Amino acid sequence: MKKLYLKDIAHQLNVSKTTVSLVLNNKGDENKISKETQNRILEFARKHNYKPNQLARGLSLGKSETIGLIVPDISDIFYARIASCVEKKAKEFGYNVVFSSSNESPETEQELIRTMLNRQVDGLIIASTQQNAADIEQLKQSSFPFVLIDRHYPEIETNYVLVDNYKGVKLATEHLYNNGRRCIGFVSLHPQLEAIRQRLRGYKETLESLGLKPEKAFIKELDKETHKTAMKKAIFELVSKPVSVDAIVFSTHYLTSMGLRELRALGKNVPKDVAIVSFDEMSAFDLVDPPITSILQPFNDIGNLAVECLFKEMKNKMVKIDHQHILEVELLIRKSCGS
Repeated sequence: MKKLYLKDIAHQLNVSKTTVSLVLNNKGDENKISKETQNRILEFARKHNYKPNQLARGLSLGKSETIGLIVPDISDIFYARIASCVEKKAKEFGYNVVFSSSNESPETEQELIRTMLNRQVDGLIIASTQQNAADIEQLKQSSFPFVLIDRHYPEIETNYVLVDNYKGVKLATEHLYNNGRRCIGFVSLHPQLEAIRQRLRGYKETLESLGLKPEKAFIKELDKETHKTAMKKAIFELVSKPVSVDAIVFSTHYLTSMGLRELRALGKNVPKDVAIVSFDEMSAFDLVDPPITSILQPFNDIGNLAVECLFKEMKNKMVKIDHQHILEVELLIRKSCGS
């Protein structure tokens, strides 16, 4: 079937292309186009299954009806869940979502932001590398609608949707203490990200509030590039004398998975020898033996709230810094802590 264009409808109905465009974009009444002409155009478009060119339609309306989502890794279960929520929520507003992964590269993030702006997205939701302050500041100065999720820049005032990372680790550490654990380790990436810094602070300050000293030997900070190979050494040192921790808080779900594998390789029983808690969840954590106690992040709320905040910015056609949200987390208790 031959594709139908605006000019074809205009020719067949003996009206202008502008008239057809206004009617199909629901602007017939405000431009004083008669109901009879509007009905003729709409009926003809329906009868011939007219599909508008979205880019051309966006240009005519001054918007693309598309938003961009940039995350570190779209295959990561946490970001994949958020992306699904963002996509579903955006569709409620009649918008599509373009997804991209920065792979934790500030250069890639910078390129993605510029590519999406060139594609004329109407707004951006970004889980930033936190190494790209210049572009975030530029978005702010140009009043382009954007919302940061999961990570933010404390030195730049922006709209964001985060979780309470400090409280999450506080809940985990207190739970281990209340289950009789006194030598509690912490395994994390190097705290370059604000979220990881808050988790480390939550661990240290909670131990101090419980009368325990946060021993340097109990804390393992792994490099992002080498964390897979470094995990084996880190776990061995934590469970061997003279350290011999009786519990570990892992700062991410993938570190938990790797750490659990190393504990098993060393013949350590969870939770008898070492209790563990994961910050964030993997779908398999309730299926492994024992099921893993986890800090749950509200990914539905993160995605939905980020879209709602972004559309408020887009609707107002100005960036007003009044959407700064820190969401509560939840401790889901399973058997990896002994109770």
